[in-house]
Amino acid sequence: MNTSSVNATLVTRYSDSFSKAVTKNVIVIVLGITINYINVKLIHTFCKHQIFNTNPRYILFIHMVVNDMIQVSLTVILFIISYTIYKLNVSVCCIMILIALFTTENTPLNLACMAVECYVAICFPFRHVQICTVKRTVTLIGLIWATSILSVLPDLFITLATQPLDFFRSQVFCIRQTVFPNPLIIQKRDITYVVFLVLVWFTIFYTYFRILFTAKTAGKDAKKARNTILLHGFQVLLCMTTYASPLLLDILQRSFPKNYNDALFASYITVQVLPRSISPIIYGVRDNTFRKYLKRYLLYNVRES
Repeated sequence: MNTSSVNATLVTRYSDSFSKAVTKNVIVIVLGITINYINVKLIHTFCKHQIFNTNPRYILFIHMVVNDMIQVSLTVILFIISYTIYKLNVSVCCIMILIALFTTENTPLNLACMAVECYVAICFPFRHVQICTVKRTVTLIGLIWATSILSVLPDLFITLATQPLDFFRSQVFCIRQTVFPNPLIIQKRDITYVVFLVLVWFTIFYTYFRILFTAKTAGKDAKKARNTILLHGFQVLLCMTTYASPLLLDILQRSFPKNYNDALFASYITVQVLPRSISPIIYGVRDNTFRKYLKRYLLYNVRES
């Protein structure tokens, strides 16, 4: 029995009770609406004030916000579908899964780029304007998307080459393993995730340790800088579980098959939702410049004079 069959069998055999299913869906919907509401206000604030859209740091940040909105919206929809419609047309599911995978893999890469920008700003303040330009930032965002697309798109090509056309007209439980069932895809995914894991963590460790050292020696606003770095580190740690979650879920599936649905739910909240709730804290609350403008729009709209 292949991986997709195992997953489908487990979900069917050990389905949640009605009350548990309702509770999980309510939690997911409330979290999704809350995160997207805050993110809409962040985007509105960014668009209304030129001070942000000419700053590479905020451009990278708002790209991550838009990316996270797409990701949260799609994963919430897929979560609800798994409890309501249950099965989805393979072609439709394939498109949704691909976009969800693109945006999921974008977040750690975007955080790594933000770490580099922060490193340049603190360690090379006099060269920051020359190194971190708007044009280079836009190019960097393009490279982030290109990297994620090149990482995930081979899954589609392998599936097109190995599955009959009837497969794309069939109905399946909409998860990655069922729309991309070839075992080669799992091997490719594991290798790709290990490479991403090493590269992103190397970038994070190098830049943040250098920033921490510079913040300590400089002394100015050191406490706030260290706290920001810790929040970034926690966010990256959560995002990086994206690369480790397939292996972890595989272990949990073998060890606790009757609780596999709960493991999937916990993984979804930890890997997909929590990292997307930290960005508004770092830039929407703790960043003095952004907070100054954001508070005008977060709870109500105030007409600018």
